[in-house]
Amino acid sequence: MKSDKNWIQKAVKKPGALRKSLGVKEGQKIPASKLNAAAKKGGKLGQRARLAKTFKGFKKWLKKLKN
Repeated sequence: MKSDKNWIQKAVKKPGALRKSLGVKEGQKIPASKLNAAAKKGGKLGQRARLAKTFKGFKKWLKKLKN
């Protein structure tokens, strides 16, 4: 099985879909409580929320690497 090195660039197919389904206005951050609640749900909403949490972890990891 061939692993795609750049999977993360192709991970988000519909930017803004999670924000729209959670009812958060564009330009504002998604509250952690809403993100955590959505991550526990199933379907596309849950998948998108879990991926967003993963991205959030990457952001912290990259910041740590730069220091």
